[in-house]
Amino acid sequence: MAALFLLVLFTLTGCTRQEQREGCVSCHDAIEQASRHHSGCVGCHGGDGASGHKNAAHATMGGEANPSEPASWDKSCGGCHRYQLERVKSSLMTTNRGIIRNIQLTWEGESNKQYATAGSTVFDQTGKGAELAPVAELDNLAGELYRKTCSRCHIGTANGDAYGATHGSGCGACHFPWNDEGIYVGKDRTMKGKAGHSATHAMNPLPDTQVCARCHNRSGRIAFSYQGLYDGNNGLVPTRGGEAGPLMTSGARTLTHITADVHAAAGMECIDCHTSRDVMGDGYSSQNMYLQTEISCEDCHGAPARLPRYREITRENYEAVRESRSYKLPVTSGMLMLQTARGGQYSNVFYRDGALWLQGKRSGRLHKIKVITGTSEHTVFGHGRLECYSCHSHTVVQCYGCHTTYDKKKQATDYIKGEETAGSFSETEDYRMLYPFPLALNQRGKISPVTPGCQTFVSVAEADGSFSKREYVAKFKGAQQLRFAPFYSHNSSKKAIGCAECHGNPAFLGFGQHIIEGNSITGTLICEKSDSKPLDGFLTMKNGQVRAYSAIVREQSRSLNGGEVQRALSVNLCLVCHDAAKDPIYRKGLDYRALDNALHRKLLSFPGR
Repeated sequence: MAALFLLVLFTLTGCTRQEQREGCVSCHDAIEQASRHHSGCVGCHGGDGASGHKNAAHATMGGEANPSEPASWDKSCGGCHRYQLERVKSSLMTTNRGIIRNIQLTWEGESNKQYATAGSTVFDQTGKGAELAPVAELDNLAGELYRKTCSRCHIGTANGDAYGATHGSGCGACHFPWNDEGIYVGKDRTMKGKAGHSATHAMNPLPDTQVCARCHNRSGRIAFSYQGLYDGNNGLVPTRGGEAGPLMTSGARTLTHITADVHAAAGMECIDCHTSRDVMGDGYSSQNMYLQTEISCEDCHGAPARLPRYREITRENYEAVRESRSYKLPVTSGMLMLQTARGGQYSNVFYRDGALWLQGKRSGRLHKIKVITGTSEHTVFGHGRLECYSCHSHTVVQCYGCHTTYDKKKQATDYIKGEETAGSFSETEDYRMLYPFPLALNQRGKISPVTPGCQTFVSVAEADGSFSKREYVAKFKGAQQLRFAPFYSHNSSKKAIGCAECHGNPAFLGFGQHIIEGNSITGTLICEKSDSKPLDGFLTMKNGQVRAYSAIVREQSRSLNGGEVQRALSVNLCLVCHDAAKDPIYRKGLDYRALDNALHRKLLSFPGR
């Protein structure tokens, strides 16, 4: 009776993934089993597993190649994984709401409508509702740009023909890894060599870094930077012998090697830091990535005046327990798991025996975490607004002068509408660099690196060959201005940037390449559209007066003001003698007039000084 009850229960809850495999394997005899929990065929793919004829067996299949695509994921993956599916539906990975919004802001200006890949009603973390219009209705250059370029990384659409960036759609985009060519290379003879499929039929419950890199390799290039790869040889950046880089990637780009992120060098992968809520969402809909991301460096390493927080596992239904079931060291009752910046729990970071440990989710390797709380380098007065990666970023990719042409004489695929339409984009760039990088205030009101965000000169060629726009700088907040965007470069180093370097080099404050003349700072990489606006910065100084001329595009973000710039540069006077962070003068606010007191006048007049 108990066995019969369990059989009925599994059938009612959709756990039928192991039924009717025999008929399918008469043709697909060597197909890889998706996982030990997904050994059947019909439960996911549909069809008639009892039929011995291909056409009859396939006639009722919901999605032959990928049953997890959005058109059918409610009946396939959602049949068993409803909780995960409902989170993914409203996540930025699916809606691309943030990308669309930022393109609209920087190319067309403010809009009364908010857009997503498909129309829906969503709610944010405060419970406030919003109506998202389908991006197919965004009838302007921003809509065209998203649908014909950016949407290829959206998980609602498969990308089977872009070398190095191929991926499936829906849940399969992450959990069924593809190779660079998008070709099946598994053991199933009927599928061997077919394009538009994952590399094998084996599911990957814990995606590796290469899965993330298939999409996160444009704009900030965070997956490349993290691994120690750089596609800058396509810009005006010298390479050895003037040759292309040794590795090929999407968009006919080649990659050279740079120093990897300290975490990558230690063997950590993207998912070792990022939680499932960062990636798959938490059920709410966010306008930007920083609103969905729940982690921070301080979670593990501590803040200057606060140790990392942890919470004991006291119930078996904690999220960390469920998520860690496939880890080498699963979470169990009594473990002290670290909390994220938003109060969630890590499933792989814990406190034990007086130390903090991070477990590699795929590797099982344990990494001992260094806590910086209370150390002199991290308790310098005035550094309270600095993000950790303002000092610890090793490089930050910066692309200056993106020239985009929209040619209405040519056709291109609209990947959202699924058809060829008039209008094709092409682009070139002026200059790219890695270091130094400018700093400004980000969305959290903290000082962080910024890079050119859609710093675009737009040309529009009409169908008759005439240009309605030529090298046009799009408006932002009512003004034509170039734009920068804060983001985390994901190329951090154990060693921080030197104090004298940051406080003594105005390039870090947003002046770009420059010449200092008295109390004026003049840019030298001049924009061809304006001889007063350097291309690689957003500040100028004349006679001590600081002026900002480019926008910071994220909410609550701005460049440093004149007072902040003056204070930062003034610290350089102290660093000549007081060059160690443990010096007592850095435990309190600096007296910028100290050089006028009797002690300093005596020291400055001492012979040999």
